[in-house]
Amino acid sequence: MPTKNPFDPAALSDTVKEQSQQIWLAGLGAFAKAQENGAKAFEKLVSDGLTMQQKVHSAAEEKLAEATQKVSQVTQTLNERAGGQWGKLENIFEDRVAKALHSLGLPTAQALHELQERVAALEAQLGQSAAPKARASKPAATAKKTAVKKTASK
Repeated sequence: MPTKNPFDPAALSDTVKEQSQQIWLAGLGAFAKAQENGAKAFEKLVSDGLTMQQKVHSAAEEKLAEATQKVSQVTQTLNERAGGQWGKLENIFEDRVAKALHSLGLPTAQALHELQERVAALEAQLGQSAAPKARASKPAATAKKTAVKKTASK
């Protein structure tokens, strides 16, 4: 059997035609397979897409929960710090007001309270000592009234 010369134009043309025919048939076969499996492939892609969407949604919710927790912790820390700073500021303000009132000669709230207690105690003492005097002065007042009436009737 004679061997074909690969550089023979007729043999080359036959080889190209044969390979072209095979490529064409392979393409038709792929097209037929795609048509046959197209609906199934589409459904599979939709299913895979839903699965991926659920995973992304879950991951996003987890990240959002983590971020919310971190923001809450930072907010709580800032509130605690701010509260402490407000307390210090209030103390400074109260001290300065007290010093200003003291320099003006005004008594402190504690001094006023103590004075009120002393006045109440003195009033109580006066009330106790005034009660026996009032009882003793009633007969004297009655005697004076009787004497005045007797003098007026004469």
